[in-house]
Formats: sequence, structure tokens, C-alpha cells
Amino acid sequence: MIIGGGIAGLQAAIQLGRYERAVTVIDEGSGRSTLCRQYRNLLGWPDGISGRELREAGRKHASHYDVDFIDKKVTRLAKEPSGFQAQTEDGGTYRGKKLILATGVTDANPFPELEPCFGLSVYICPDCDGYEIKDKRSLVLGSGRAGVRMALDLVSWTDQLMYVNHGGQSPVTAEEKKQLSEAGIGLYEGMVERVHMEGSQFAGVTLGDGTALQAEKAFIAFPGNVVHSELGKQIGVERLENHHVLNDSRTKMTNIPGVWAAGDIAVHSEQVTIAMGEGAQAAVWVQRSLMQEEP
Repeated sequence: MIIGGGIAGLQAAIQLGRYERAVTVIDEGSGRSTLCRQYRNLLGWPDGISGRELREAGRKHASHYDVDFIDKKVTRLAKEPSGFQAQTEDGGTYRGKKLILATGVTDANPFPELEPCFGLSVYICPDCDGYEIKDKRSLVLGSGRAGVRMALDLVSWTDQLMYVNHGGQSPVTAEEKKQLSEAGIGLYEGMVERVHMEGSQFAGVTLGDGTALQAEKAFIAFPGNVVHSELGKQIGVERLENHHVLNDSRTKMTNIPGVWAAGDIAVHSEQVTIAMGEGAQAAVWVQRSLMQEEP
């Protein structure tokens, strides 16, 4: 049983399906990969592919191996003598001898109106998409230290970078202001009253004091991302203070025998390629675990 049908969960399902295992994926249909309009750092896709297209292709691929998909939200998880039981919000129950958690992360974003721009002109991962702002006038919309770190990570890509510390609830320290100034990053502190966009093209923001900042690209950097590890907690899976799941770097197994974790729920890498690798890696070790238990 795999809970989470994003990139890591789908790759795990494909690998386990190829082992001719009976696989059920339970997915509520949300997550980072449903929002990103274009991934451009994937092998074989130089012109990019959207998260939804990638998910659809993954489902179609998995269906070749008779993987079952349940489009529901799991609300409760329990350990049983024979494995694990998941209960969905409509009262349905599903069981699996082994379990992979691939429920991911939801990014803190006070500007949901920007979602049509995600992956096209607004981004969240500097390692994935720093290249996209090369030599372009760009904003970091963030809060406090999270935004400062993002801006400093991106400064090598453009000398036209500005950081908007939205809301002012997390003030920028004197030392951070010095770092931003030395890096040539303009700092604006205040509420973003309005974001400007034309379709999927970001255009800038207007602050509460009337200041208008024009830009071609933007990054979002707010603290408070939600790590969807609550189900793991219900069965005793060990978590860090930030709620990311601890797993073995080689096998991806958690501290609970028979439970693996793959993708952003664990490493928070934000990389599709790493999520794929972790999904496949977890599946390989699920297979080895099953083989050890069989005659």
C-alpha cells in the first residue's frame, strides 16, 4: 500500500508493479506536483513538462502493471498483525502488508492567486529553477530569515534581485540587512497589497504604501510549510522537530518495520528527480523485505 500518488509514490508503484506485486495507491489528488506548470530540469524534457502531465503519464504507466488507484484522502492509519490498515474520509478501509508513505509537503503561500504562474514565472526551489531568473528582474516574496536565505541563494543568477519582506511579522535583522546590501539585493518591508500578473506571467507587486515593484520572475519563501507526516505519527513513525520523517538513507525504511518513506515527506529535497529515485529505492527494499519473508 502506497499513500500518496505524487512523483515518489508513482515511481514506487511502477517499480513494485514490475515485481508483479499487488499494489494499491491511495491519493487525494493534491500536492506540489499538481501545482507546478512546468518542470524544466528533468532528463528527456528540455522544453519542460507539467506536474499534472507527469502524474497522468505515471498513472498510465503504472496501470500496465495492474496497480490499483484509490482517489480518496486517508484520515487514519493503524498497524495490524498482518500489516497496515488505512481508513479514508468516507469510511472505506484498505490494507497492505507493507506501507510506503509518500504524502509530501504543502508550501506556505499567502498568494494563492499566483498558482497559475508556478513553474512558469513563479518558483519555490532555487536549485530547480534558479536558472530561470538568469539576468532577469526578479523578486523574492518571503518573510524574515526564510526570504533572506532564498534571496542570497539566488543572487548569483541576477543582479536585478529584490527581497520583499511581506507583512513585517518576521523582521530582518541588522546582520541580514548587511548581507543583503553587500550582495546588491534591494530590501522592501511592508504588506504586499496586490500581485500583478498577465495569465501565467508574473509582473510585480504593489505594497501597502503604494510602492510598485515591477519584475519578470518571482520566488516564494515563507516559513510554515506543512509536512504531511501525521499518518506516520499515528503508527509511531519517528519525526524530526520540523515533522519530516526520519528514514534510512539507503533503504528509506522508517523506525517502524514494514514502513518506508519517500520524497519530500523525508528529505524535503524539492527535486522531482530525487523523488523518483527515492520512490524506486523504497520499492526495491520493499521487494527485498517481502522476498525474505517468502518460502
